[in-house]
Amino acid sequence: MNQNTALNQNDVVRDVAPATQGGADSAQGAGAQRTTAVLPPVDIFEDDAGFTVLADLPGVSRDRMAVRVDGDSLVIEGAAAAPVGADMTLIYGEVLNPLYRRTFTLSRELDPGKIEAKLDDGVLRLHIPKAEEARPRRIEVALA
Repeated sequence: MNQNTALNQNDVVRDVAPATQGGADSAQGAGAQRTTAVLPPVDIFEDDAGFTVLADLPGVSRDRMAVRVDGDSLVIEGAAAAPVGADMTLIYGEVLNPLYRRTFTLSRELDPGKIEAKLDDGVLRLHIPKAEEARPRRIEVALA
């Protein structure tokens, strides 16, 4: 995306706090597996009303996802989890359950208070409307 767009991806995306096998709050010691954040792929579309962001977050459920606005930053975070029954014990695993994190800078042309988010089959859809004063409008010309 170019510099003139109202939604710019940050040059630096910081990792989510390191997580251990027991979860983000678990203290498993030096031998614990550490996981860093993964940048989920996104597509961004613009129309007269605002922006639509589609983010691929496979394996992330609604209860393991957070979308927030912090100052002028939009932050998407989610933790994937393989669907495993409570009566099962992992004895060998190659499937990673990543932590996803992506940050965008919102311009003043956007209205962060009206962002809508929907999660459907691992795809997060965000609609970020433009502020009313930033939307294109048609001006009627009267005859003199």
